[in-house]
Amino acid sequence: MGGAKSVTINRELVFQLFKYVVYILLSVNIFIFFQLEWAASVHRFANGINLDTIIKGFAATIDTASWVVLLLLFELETYVLNDSHYTRKVTWTLHGVRVLCYSFIIYAFYGYVSNVLFVLGVTPLPNLTDVCSLVTDAWSYARDTNEFIALTAGNCSDFAGSSAWYKMPGAHAVVGSMDYTTMETLAWVDAINAAVWLLIVVVLEMDVYLQEHNRLVGPIYLFSKISKFILYSALFLAAIYWGFEGSFVDFWDAFLWLVAFIFIEMNVVEWRQETLEETAAANA
Repeated sequence: MGGAKSVTINRELVFQLFKYVVYILLSVNIFIFFQLEWAASVHRFANGINLDTIIKGFAATIDTASWVVLLLLFELETYVLNDSHYTRKVTWTLHGVRVLCYSFIIYAFYGYVSNVLFVLGVTPLPNLTDVCSLVTDAWSYARDTNEFIALTAGNCSDFAGSSAWYKMPGAHAVVGSMDYTTMETLAWVDAINAAVWLLIVVVLEMDVYLQEHNRLVGPIYLFSKISKFILYSALFLAAIYWGFEGSFVDFWDAFLWLVAFIFIEMNVVEWRQETLEETAAANA
């Protein structure tokens, strides 16, 4: 009889595969957000898309694409590359791509703020009592800034239970008071979430810079840990809110980003530990 063969699982390989699957899923989200925002742009921008409206209509797409590239840069710096790889050309290339990514991320943040202003710019429709009366004029109903539903005789009654109505600015679309409250809150959460991510990368950039110079120690390291705990907690609360509001795409995207940056944080911790061990060995 043959003995049972033992199966050896390479935990490091499994971990790396899982990490890169998360990165791939985040890349897929770029196309998901583009599809959603492209469909909404037909209703939001009746006169077509131009340079001024691109960021207002495609903030999530631009933001996600920029973050994916930035995430891969952090992966390169904190895990893939070692000190011998940092030639002058490589260093300047990394810095150049990073600056470009941050430019687009800040641009996307402006887009999220513009969406808040878009939502706040609604016009009350005090004379509207029956949303079904808008069917003949080809109106749409706004469920969110990225979700517009054409009003028809068959679906207008689904949106009829509102006590007040608002017209979306620059769009032939209406929203009821309850959905408007949710839309406004979601817009604010999007903008705040984008701002928190900007703060996180400031701290993370500080970590990478200090670690490269062997100075991520003592009170500075403690400040970094506390700051990121607070900031990541805010992102976690935003993800929970999106989950409860039924915005699955936003919830799923937020969850993946939290997982992805946990990997980056683990890379930084491992990198720091290796540096400390090397320093201790050199001083022994």
